[in-house]
Amino acid sequence: MPYMYMLECADGSYYTGSTRDLENRLWQHEQGLGARYTAKRLPVKLVYCEYFDRVDDAFFREKQVQGWSRRKKRVLIEGATEKLPIYSRNYTQHGVLSELVEGDSPRVVAASLAEPVEANEAAPPLASTSSASDMQRRGG
Repeated sequence: MPYMYMLECADGSYYTGSTRDLENRLWQHEQGLGARYTAKRLPVKLVYCEYFDRVDDAFFREKQVQGWSRRKKRVLIEGATEKLPIYSRNYTQHGVLSELVEGDSPRVVAASLAEPVEANEAAPPLASTSSASDMQRRGG
């Protein structure tokens, strides 16, 4: 049976993987044989898993979740899947985060509450290090 799973490591980080035999794979991780990442962060504990009919679907889901932020992974682990779209938005373009997951660090909260720039506002000009002679050589 193919699974996508997430482990919480001793340092609090998450490891995401996929396997056909979850019980055996967990044993391998616990023995330090599963992956270099988890071997350096023992002990580990299973915090989430999903079952799939096909191995390639489990692998695809593994790669999808690996690209997520820690905060979004935590929402999935907590089972609050209705909040996943909230943590999928690009807040530079769409504004501030309206909900926060309990336990967010002040640094993350502060970054997510930054004032968004409106699309029609002009961005400040970038400082140029090019000289006039450089511009002429490049045809500018």
